[in-house]
Amino acid sequence: MPPAKKTAARPPAPPVERIQTGVRLEKRLLKVLKGLAESLDLSLGDLLEGIALHALENKPPFSTATLKKISDLKRIYDLDLTAADSHQLRE
Repeated sequence: MPPAKKTAARPPAPPVERIQTGVRLEKRLLKVLKGLAESLDLSLGDLLEGIALHALENKPPFSTATLKKISDLKRIYDLDLTAADSHQLRE
């Protein structure tokens, strides 16, 4: 039997305080985000935190495989909005 691989131990995650928030999102966008969270086995809150933390460091949050899943979900939920549409959406 081959020796077990040694992986670098990650330091424990810092403690955080989470609060409940009432955020309004475009309906189809929310469906895509919920579907993505489900497919990644994450809560919607964890997904949004991850996206925000990556964005604040100007790092891409998604792998190629995840981007493919997002593309599929956008097609399923007919989400045709793009980044160019942000801050211009009207009800």
